[in-house]
Amino acid sequence: MQKKAIILLSGGLDSATVLAIAQENNYQLYALSFNYGQKHSIELESAKRLAQQFQVTEHKIINLGLGEIGGSALTDDDLAVPTTEQKGIPVTYVPARNTVFLSFALGWAEVLDAHDIFIGVNAVDYSGYPDCRPKFIEAFQTMANLATKAGVEGHKINIHAPLIDLSKGDIIKQGTRLGIDYGQTISCYAADQSGLACGQCDSCRLRREGFMQAGISDPTPYVSTYIPTANNE
Repeated sequence: MQKKAIILLSGGLDSATVLAIAQENNYQLYALSFNYGQKHSIELESAKRLAQQFQVTEHKIINLGLGEIGGSALTDDDLAVPTTEQKGIPVTYVPARNTVFLSFALGWAEVLDAHDIFIGVNAVDYSGYPDCRPKFIEAFQTMANLATKAGVEGHKINIHAPLIDLSKGDIIKQGTRLGIDYGQTISCYAADQSGLACGQCDSCRLRREGFMQAGISDPTPYVSTYIPTANNE
């Protein structure tokens, strides 16, 4: 029998790559996405497309109210998404987001009798988020095996973060090898309702630099007001 895996699927570049990696490793795919109050909720349309393309067994979209507590430029209307590179932990960090997401994935894994959860966190060239670090993933896996019926009964739950040590360029190379159409993914923190990227936020910058590193043409659809220059294309 195929092993079951929960894939956290935002609709962005990294989660699409993780979905393809899990498929390549012959897992039966269960995709989990969240409408958590993010301004760029259009990314969920990309998540739906990816779930269909990869023929996942089931795709759930969970509604969460993280916007109700605010504290992040991605969920709080009083905070603007920055258009310049940030120092330290940026205002786009969503408090406890990956902890919450992984907790839902853990619960669904127990219901499905699945022992593998995949998440597309990346610690090399990401934005300095504390919940994208290897130590966090290791700690959550330890907790998962202490806090669940499956773990207590000896059925170890594994948290897979296959991109965590890769550069964005290497991620793109791997996903391209696996046949991902990155033009169908949405990474922008300020994407419009058509899915067009702003080209200026931190996520757009990292994504664009990744395509440069990979030596692959950037397929991202940008808003008409964004004009690439020699320094950012």
